[in-house]
Amino acid sequence: MRSTTVPTTPVPSSLITTLPGRYYTDPEIFRQEQERVFEALWCCAVRAADLDEPGAFRTVTIGRESVLITRSRTGELRAFLNVCRHRGARLCTEESGQVRRALQCPYHAWTYDLDGRLIAAPNLVKMPDVDRAAYGLVKVALREWLGYAWVCLADEPPSFEETVIGAAAERLGDPASIERYGTEGLALGKRLTYDVRANWKLIVENFMECYHCATIHPELTDVLPEFADGFAAQYYVGHGAAFGDEVGGFTVDGSAGFGRLPAVSQDQDRRYYAVTVKPTVFINLVPDHVILHRMFPLAEDRTVVECDWLYAPDVVASGADLSKSVELFHRVNIQDFAACERTQPAMASRAYRAGGVLVPTEHHIGLFHEWLTKRLAA
Repeated sequence: MRSTTVPTTPVPSSLITTLPGRYYTDPEIFRQEQERVFEALWCCAVRAADLDEPGAFRTVTIGRESVLITRSRTGELRAFLNVCRHRGARLCTEESGQVRRALQCPYHAWTYDLDGRLIAAPNLVKMPDVDRAAYGLVKVALREWLGYAWVCLADEPPSFEETVIGAAAERLGDPASIERYGTEGLALGKRLTYDVRANWKLIVENFMECYHCATIHPELTDVLPEFADGFAAQYYVGHGAAFGDEVGGFTVDGSAGFGRLPAVSQDQDRRYYAVTVKPTVFINLVPDHVILHRMFPLAEDRTVVECDWLYAPDVVASGADLSKSVELFHRVNIQDFAACERTQPAMASRAYRAGGVLVPTEHHIGLFHEWLTKRLAA
């Protein structure tokens, strides 16, 4: 059988090359990303308000680890590796739940308080030399920001201010810009979970550019006409895409949304801002609500995405119809994820062995590729 040889073409100066295809299909590269990206950096794990009472818990997958987040009896959020210290059984087997006072391993009944300390086990009194703090659950670093719990598995986590809050400031040009939306005080209007059969980087790259917007996002470009020209909001520091002149709000049909969030400035009104917080968070800011995506990469070709729509508490409490507001970005999500799933199989093609190219409006994606390859080489 004759092998197919893919010709190589010199890259013109207006284009830059992408990552090679194996970066999206190779299990070993994904394992390195788990170790050097997801387990080394701050990842957004859970919305703090979801754990509204002591004993509420949620488990999430970060890299290769199951992480347990719970609210202590004194009201603080705590994070631990979801592993019993006795024989390594998974402590909490459900994605979420509520316990009264303690977390008990279903295997041998080793029991931990909500601060992670070992408090009971069969025959524990006959083992007086066992240090209950030393054999407590392994703690994970946790910070709260924008109303979410962010966790980091690293022994020495990087600066949260520089790598997380700084990412928003770098994109918007001013750290106060994102604080004006008061995200930590907003209420959850809708949450949708998407199981995307694509590599996490394809989703990041897609979110960062708008070269595709005129092709697959008719509803979005009706609301944000400048997106039809191919320049994404993230291409320019501090830029927010303006609503069309006849558009009333960030809704699927351009009809009016809800009142502007109280602290949003006049300059931010009738504009859409997008922020990527590497490695796995997208923040979308519009005058009357915030949309936040959290990605959980589970394999080289599978990524679960949780998307929250957040509104002023009085809007949610009033029972207002959120459907037109939610539907706009839900359609964007469906369109984007379908494009990523169409792309994933070709990452293993010999035609993409050396990668593809980025046009000038996508050159900022090259910075993401540089960041990733430096992380993997560290």
